[in-house]
Amino acid sequence: MAEKQTNDFTEWYAQTIQQAELMAYSPVKGSIIFRPDGYELWEHIQEEFNKFLRSEDIRNAYFPMLIPRNFFMKEADHIEGFAPELPWVTEVGNEKLEEPLALRPTSETMIGSAFSDWINSYRDLPYEINQWANVFRWEKKTLPFLRTSEFLWQEGHTAHADEADARHRTMSILDEYARLAEEFLAIPVYKGQKTPSERFAGAVDTYSIEAMMKDGKAVQAGTSHYLGTKFAEAFDITYLTKENQHTYVHTTSWGVSTRLLGSLIMTHGDDNGLVFPPTVAPTQIVLMPVGPWKKNPAIMEKLDELFASFKKAGYRVRLDDTDNSPGYKFNEWELKGACLRIECGPRDLENGHVMVKIRDLSEKTAVAFEDLAAYVEEQLAIMPKRLLEAARARNKANEHYDIDTLDQLKEHIETCKNEGRPTGFVLIGWDGTEETEAKIKEETGFTTRNIPFEVPMEKTVDIVSGKPAKYTVWIARAY
Repeated sequence: MAEKQTNDFTEWYAQTIQQAELMAYSPVKGSIIFRPDGYELWEHIQEEFNKFLRSEDIRNAYFPMLIPRNFFMKEADHIEGFAPELPWVTEVGNEKLEEPLALRPTSETMIGSAFSDWINSYRDLPYEINQWANVFRWEKKTLPFLRTSEFLWQEGHTAHADEADARHRTMSILDEYARLAEEFLAIPVYKGQKTPSERFAGAVDTYSIEAMMKDGKAVQAGTSHYLGTKFAEAFDITYLTKENQHTYVHTTSWGVSTRLLGSLIMTHGDDNGLVFPPTVAPTQIVLMPVGPWKKNPAIMEKLDELFASFKKAGYRVRLDDTDNSPGYKFNEWELKGACLRIECGPRDLENGHVMVKIRDLSEKTAVAFEDLAAYVEEQLAIMPKRLLEAARARNKANEHYDIDTLDQLKEHIETCKNEGRPTGFVLIGWDGTEETEAKIKEETGFTTRNIPFEVPMEKTVDIVSGKPAKYTVWIARAY
């Protein structure tokens, strides 16, 4: 079994995702292999988000991974923001390239270049595309799914006639990310605006959804950026207006990544392993013979019948008829996060029912064969809401509103450490200066998460300087 969450949460996470066969480490430091269950989680997220894209007439495309160095030089803030993490291709075989090529950290520059060719008139706007791709950022400290040198994501890029339309798209995407997290993945999130020091390199404004993990740390689960005309000016993306004037487009970009998988695991998992909402779980139902089932062929006949029925109904169902002991199989499927376990043995067959165990509940329930289909449908529909409410309650218990000075924050951290509880999210007053942000980070390890749209309580005094606060901000330690 993996380390217990209360002993070492990060170690629990690292051990669990390997034991549950979501990933494996690759020979390249900081990179991982997505095993089938791990990749399937990502596929279900892709399927769900693609529904939204189709409803908005945003089409998927694909752009090259290699980006010429001169593209980055056109937007100074962009290259400065990504320079420490960029891996470069400088030679092929024995020949040095005339110009180094970066492995894409993001695609604003490549797509900006394409947009400058494709967009000519107001009739071409808005121009909106998305790509599912891998990106590279050479991280010094890595953790599977949450922070790796190569990871998977979607990145949307749009061009608009004016600021209002571009900002509307920026916010509509943020709302969809929040829906994806909360309704599909059962992860409650905090929506808000990033501070200038935390915004995307080259953006005018960055907005985020922040998630709180079971250990109280934050994960930036998705971001949406209003880029203004910065990239349009750098790549000469102009269009002819109805008045025959050439003017720059306003652009946006936005993305979620496989960090969502890490967030999913750290939000719902327990000491027995993974817990997934049925919306995304690789295995929604596992069927299992128990007792001396090999002496009674009718048991497997019944389970085969149930398997075929669930499969036809569209469920992701497995039948575990291996020779392993029931206890071993129970533990294995709990570890892997199967939502429902259905057991059938000689007595169950005789009594006309099966025993059902729901992953996040402790008790088993006897369900008659004739009621099973309706029961499974009902329970799988209820489970995501139950997981979301449990996570919301846990978040609420780890939100702190009464910390108004740096000394109080340090005292809070020390108390949590001594009592073995999460430091959580702390709502503070901020005077708007980078100096204050830097001092908080330097002395406590906390960083600003975002300036929330929904402020639970106005903070009037800056936590460091004691000056009047310009903003109320969430801070936390983060992955």
